[in-house]
Amino acid sequence: MKNYLKFSISIFVLTVFIISCKHPEEARRPKNVSSGSFMKKSIDRNKKLVANEEDVIKKIIKNNPKVKYYATPKGYWFCYDERNLNETASPRKGDIAYFNLEIKDIDGNVIYSESDLGPQTYYIDKENIMMGLRDGIKRMHKNEVVTFLFPSHMAYGYHGDNKKIGPNQSLICKVTLRNFVPDPNSQTTAPAATTAPAANTAPAVQNPKPAVAKPTTKPATTAKKDTLTP
Repeated sequence: MKNYLKFSISIFVLTVFIISCKHPEEARRPKNVSSGSFMKKSIDRNKKLVANEEDVIKKIIKNNPKVKYYATPKGYWFCYDERNLNETASPRKGDIAYFNLEIKDIDGNVIYSESDLGPQTYYIDKENIMMGLRDGIKRMHKNEVVTFLFPSHMAYGYHGDNKKIGPNQSLICKVTLRNFVPDPNSQTTAPAATTAPAANTAPAVQNPKPAVAKPTTKPATTAKKDTLTP
């Protein structure tokens, strides 16, 4: 009887062990399915968010028919408060832009004033700033004042700025581009690249001189024959 009881207990323990080993493998499949559905729901949610934010911005544009707004391929809008038609150059990579910035929420309430932020300095395409500003500043000319309407994905996204700007918040940004100049550090390396080849070619030009110095009058006759040949 005791042997039979020990045998039954060992069978029971072995069965539990086998079931526990198989259980994690069977539990992994639903995780993949749930992660896939989670991604799909997240994508759908982001699409709805972008659509809702764009609808709000389009209503602002519609309610201001006297203001000419320009749509951009990046998914934001802007208008000119002060336009400089005398300038044609715009900031590009390698330039340093000097500008003032005011940030409002989509209802027009000031979040950061120009005095709050102070004068701004931005090395074009070399610093991480708001995605919309990164593109928008390169559309401006010197001494222009432009108002940008940024959906949250062109502003601070779902993180916000961890201060006054919340997650998924559309923004109105007023930018005054005071000036932009080439980065002097990038210019100093350019002349060095052009002068280096000139130094290398100088010895190559001096090599033919000894060969030409030996014959003086005889080659002159052969040169005339060459010029007469058709």
